[in-house]
Amino acid sequence: MLDTFYLTLTPMLVLFCCIAIGFLLAKLGILPDNAGKTVAKLVTWVFTPALNFITMARYFTVKSLVGNLELIIIGTVTVAVAVFVAITLSKVFVRNKSPERGIYQYALTFANFGFLGDPLVLAIFGEPMLFCYKLFTLPMTVVAYTWGMSVLIPKKQGGSVLANLLNPPFIALLFGMLVGIFGLTPALPAFAVNTLESLKACYGPLAMLLVGITVAHYNLSEMLVNKKVYVATLTRLVLLPAVYVTVASLAVLFLDGVFSLGIGTTVLFLMFFAYAGPLGMNTIVFPEAYGGNPKTGASMAIISHPLSVITIPLLYALMVLILGAPVV
Repeated sequence: MLDTFYLTLTPMLVLFCCIAIGFLLAKLGILPDNAGKTVAKLVTWVFTPALNFITMARYFTVKSLVGNLELIIIGTVTVAVAVFVAITLSKVFVRNKSPERGIYQYALTFANFGFLGDPLVLAIFGEPMLFCYKLFTLPMTVVAYTWGMSVLIPKKQGGSVLANLLNPPFIALLFGMLVGIFGLTPALPAFAVNTLESLKACYGPLAMLLVGITVAHYNLSEMLVNKKVYVATLTRLVLLPAVYVTVASLAVLFLDGVFSLGIGTTVLFLMFFAYAGPLGMNTIVFPEAYGGNPKTGASMAIISHPLSVITIPLLYALMVLILGAPVV
């Protein structure tokens, strides 16, 4: 179990060091005030699309889609349950209907399944598992940019559902799927593939630098006094992933035993990395961009990222102890 713990702890510490570097660079004034916006644009327009495109172009074939269709189905069911649970729990944290309740709804539905989940899965398991992870989180991505945006942005200021989905990472994902499904990947020039591979390698560190740069602009002492945020953070990091994985493991055991579907346990690990991560940046970025109050989202991000360095390796090691190592 200790070896498994360290296997996950190492990439978590690497990513956390990137967060710390970004935080210090911004806090010490080494970076300009607009550095966060610049890095965010690079991550959104260059590095995330590169990772999404090359992963899907390489692995999204008819054979792999048919063989992994259950990942999309299970991912859809899981995110639907997550939305229902988050809406219910948010009423406990915020009694009256307000923009703050929307932040809790989003935070309790979505972990940082992209900026943290992608590089973590890639570092631990490699690109084939990342492809499976992308399929599993595809429904989450759609819901995050539709319902998720609607609870974070005032209705008068939010864009249409289609406009929210037409963002560079999602478009690159779809183009990668088309290239892969039609077998066009071998036709890609070698220099283009090498460029995309180089950009993909920068994604994880730069995304975590962005987290550090973003939270550096907030007053730490003010961010750490909200007791509700600590409860929500522990719910996000420990309770929800534990419940989801436990219920899903029982369901998989039943379905495999009765119907011999052969689902296996790999999907449980994909679910874990999708839902056990810390809070992402959207609860800061979008409220701030549209005149809301990002304080609650910033508090959750500041508290949840350091804690996740311990909770993710511990819970993952426990899963491996109980279920065995995932088949990659």
